[in-house]
Amino acid sequence: MSIAETWDIPATRRRLVPPSPPRAPESMTTLQRLAAMRESAIGTWGQRAYEDDVVRGRFLLNSSFILNTPDAIRHVLVDNYENYSRTPAGFRVLRPILGEGLLIAEGRTWKHQRRTLAPAFTPRAVGTLVPHMVAVTDDTIANLRRISNGPVDLRETMQRMTLEIAGRTMFSFGMERHGATLRDFVMEYGDRLARPHFLDLVLPLNWLAPRDFSRARFRKRWTRFIGQLMAERRAAGKLQGAPARDLFDLMETARDPETNEAFSDAQLGDQVATMILAGHETTATALFWSLYLLALDPVAQEQLAAEARQVPADGEADLGRLKFTRAVVDETMRLYPPAFLIARSALGADEIAGMAIARNDVILIAPWLLHRHEKLWRDPNAFVPERFLAPAPPPDRFAYLPFGAGPRVCIGAHFALVEATLALARIIAAFRVTLLDKEPIMPMGVVTTQPDRSPMFQITPRQ
Repeated sequence: MSIAETWDIPATRRRLVPPSPPRAPESMTTLQRLAAMRESAIGTWGQRAYEDDVVRGRFLLNSSFILNTPDAIRHVLVDNYENYSRTPAGFRVLRPILGEGLLIAEGRTWKHQRRTLAPAFTPRAVGTLVPHMVAVTDDTIANLRRISNGPVDLRETMQRMTLEIAGRTMFSFGMERHGATLRDFVMEYGDRLARPHFLDLVLPLNWLAPRDFSRARFRKRWTRFIGQLMAERRAAGKLQGAPARDLFDLMETARDPETNEAFSDAQLGDQVATMILAGHETTATALFWSLYLLALDPVAQEQLAAEARQVPADGEADLGRLKFTRAVVDETMRLYPPAFLIARSALGADEIAGMAIARNDVILIAPWLLHRHEKLWRDPNAFVPERFLAPAPPPDRFAYLPFGAGPRVCIGAHFALVEATLALARIIAAFRVTLLDKEPIMPMGVVTTQPDRSPMFQITPRQ
């Protein structure tokens, strides 16, 4: 492998290398890694993981392989993807909140869901939802104007904004009455139940771990809440013969193109939970890190603002003109991939990069590592949006995985990119963003790539 990037940072810009956690010592034991993983998986990887093509190790009784070569990653995610399943710990942690939705489903169930949902996420379908995205972003900007020049928690602001977008695009109604409850559910699960315990990692999936009882109680309350949202949306009804107005319309009327089968109520509830949670949290994270990087790089921020002022950014058609804005989003997701780790368990024997894989071996594809790998990227730790602009060649498809790859690539990737690009352009066109917090902000790998705390920003209205 070789680095094929060709780009230059403008002379007016300094080379920004945002802070990142120290790399783990290679002497770290398995037990030490497991303990550190509870706080953040990012801090468990040593320098070899950023340099070697494959890092072989042990995970309890099985071998583990960190893959950093595009060919090996393609083999796992595309060529032989049916041989690789989520790990038992992944199922145990995600199932209580996502149920049997698209992100968790396997085999025929997954194929049915994917075929059925695909029409709801085509560019044309997403285009009908853009007015919701723009309206919520403009409401957020109006609210920020009332508190401009004072300390602002932009992480919380982005979470509220993307949650409101998720609610309106899913149900056509705002989340004023439900937003606080939904955020409480998400925070409760993230703080108490999403971090894997040692027994979550070592026990077989059909053995109950101590936290599984708490997760089961959470799931009962959570599914009841999602059911209430669906009931409220159904009560609002739909005009006879009217086109679909939101994702719920599209998902409720969707049929499997091969079997003509619709979703059951329970399946629809799991899809709603998956789309709201996966959609709002990952986009909020990408927008927060984008604003953070632009605050650290004022020249890049001004370049984005100049572009945004020239483009109305009122619809999906404007995205083609927001080239630098999109490059900032792409580069942000390279440095801070929302999904920092893809973990798979081998269902049967295989061979990867000349190495024998046994049943139950653990395969790790870590976008955090892959996107900062020293053989794949020039200046891998630097913030350089130009690497995603012509004439720089596009990165290898399996070296850049903000949304995964292959048959299980994130179905909402286009939706998320449209939302993030339009929202970022409108916010930076309206405000100059400055970081008030002087201490380094460290990324942590806990479900998504999160900051270790929510820093305070100052926003100044632009003339």
